[in-house]
Amino acid sequence: MKTSVVEKARRWAQAQWPYALTATLLWCAMLPLAGSGRAAPLPAAAAQEEWPREWRGQALQPLARSAVEARFAERFPGRIARFRLAAAGDELVLREVQRPTRMLHPAADCWRGIGWRVQAAQLRRDEEQTLWRCFEATQAGQRVRVCERIVDAQGRAFTDTSAWFWAASLGQSSGPWQAITHVQGLGS
Repeated sequence: MKTSVVEKARRWAQAQWPYALTATLLWCAMLPLAGSGRAAPLPAAAAQEEWPREWRGQALQPLARSAVEARFAERFPGRIARFRLAAAGDELVLREVQRPTRMLHPAADCWRGIGWRVQAAQLRRDEEQTLWRCFEATQAGQRVRVCERIVDAQGRAFTDTSAWFWAASLGQSSGPWQAITHVQGLGS
C-alpha cells in the first residue's frame, strides 16, 4: 500500500512540532532584546544638555558629521558628537546612550567596516591609570591608536561593549551611559 503525500506530511509535522515550538519560544524570548530599531526619545533635560568644552584639560573643537555618521545618528538611541582635541590633534567621539542597544558596538568593528586594518588589541592604562580597550589601525600608510570605554551613571566602567550590553540589559548597570572613543595619530 502506498502512503499518500498528505499522510507523509502529517507524520512529518507530528514529529517536528516540538522543534518548531522551541524555535518560536526562543524567538519570543529574544524579541525584547531586538528593540524597535528607532531611537528612543531623549528626556527633555538630556536633549538640552551641552557637550563638554574640554576633556582632561584640553579644549574640544566640535567636528562636523559625515553623511554616514548623520544617518547612523538618526537611529541611535542617544546622542553622538565628534571633537578634535585642540592641543594634541587627537579625535574624541562621545556617545551618550539612553538604553541598552546593539548599535553601541566595538570601535574595532567600525574601523574594519570603513576599510582599516585592525591589530594589536589590548587593555591599556593611560597616564591617569584609567583602563581602556585599545587597538592600532592602519590604512594607506596612516596609523592610529583607538581606545574606548563606557561609563555608567554610577561611574562603573566597561572596556567590553558586550559586557556593558548584558549588564545594562539585565539591570546591573544604569544609564545614561557615556561611551568615549579616543583616536590618537601614530604617524606612518
